[in-house]
Amino acid sequence: MDSSFKSRTIFSLIAAVFLASPAGARDLDDYRRPMTIPFEGVAEYSPQSATLGKMLFFDPRLSGAKNMNCATCHNPSFGYETPVPLAIGAANTPLGRQAPTVLNMAFVSPNFWDGRAATLEEQAAGPITAPVEMNGHFDTIVTDLNAVPDYVSWFSEVFPDKGITRETILTAIATYERTIVSGWSPFDRWVEGDEAAVSDSAKRGFDLFAGKARCSQCHSGWNFTDNEFHDIGLHSGDIGRAALEPDNPKALYAFKTPGLRNTGYRAPYMHDGSLADLEAVIIHYENGFGDRPSLSPKLVPLRLTAEERADLIAFMHTLTAEKQEASLPILPN
Repeated sequence: MDSSFKSRTIFSLIAAVFLASPAGARDLDDYRRPMTIPFEGVAEYSPQSATLGKMLFFDPRLSGAKNMNCATCHNPSFGYETPVPLAIGAANTPLGRQAPTVLNMAFVSPNFWDGRAATLEEQAAGPITAPVEMNGHFDTIVTDLNAVPDYVSWFSEVFPDKGITRETILTAIATYERTIVSGWSPFDRWVEGDEAAVSDSAKRGFDLFAGKARCSQCHSGWNFTDNEFHDIGLHSGDIGRAALEPDNPKALYAFKTPGLRNTGYRAPYMHDGSLADLEAVIIHYENGFGDRPSLSPKLVPLRLTAEERADLIAFMHTLTAEKQEASLPILPN
């Protein structure tokens, strides 16, 4: 069975419930959803590997104090983020940044707000071992999981030649994370030709998004991100991408463009959670940034009427899935 068939299979399992969309597509091909998850060039997909990864994603035994899991900061109920400005770590104190969503991460690279992880496997290791986040230690994690007969059985089936190791734990988590794909939304049905799927206000909002408001300069494609880094003028001492590119003047205060899928669930916004709602985001782009050398050249002065703001917000709400499956796994014991 080749990888492209596996990609089609897993995506169909996730998306089939959302695919009842009419014919008659509009000329919006840049925003049309892909029908496969890109597993090519990464760990091979299998339902068993993704299921094992889901167990691990929700298992607090991966944290130092056995009181946190990946979903603590990436909660399915909040667009795989948290509804607070800054995520709370192992020491019960706020972290330095908002938790980025793990939605559609199969289509995103690099990872983290500053792009310091090239792969999802590398990304998964970061929060697990960071002292201020989950504060886990893989030597302990491997020992603890080997003491759980069901985990031994699962790892023996999925990784028969390796068993439970740091590598196989991260591979399983990353495989599961690649299956976390935002569901079919009103916008998707509109792209496919259903004129009644979104309101006239949302249609005007899309025209603003792609035109006058220039949002699509960075929030491009079906996942509404260019996967690049921009200084958007937030008043923060966090130097962002510059920590990895100290000689790049445009990397200072620059952060990865977040995708906008399921954005209605994901307040507050920005890398520091400083903007409480979508209206605050729009107002920031109207008058929230000054002039500094690192500022993205894609930012231009913007003035919108109250009706235009409302239209833009109406459009962004059409990107939220009408249904999102997020069942909890039964953890081995």
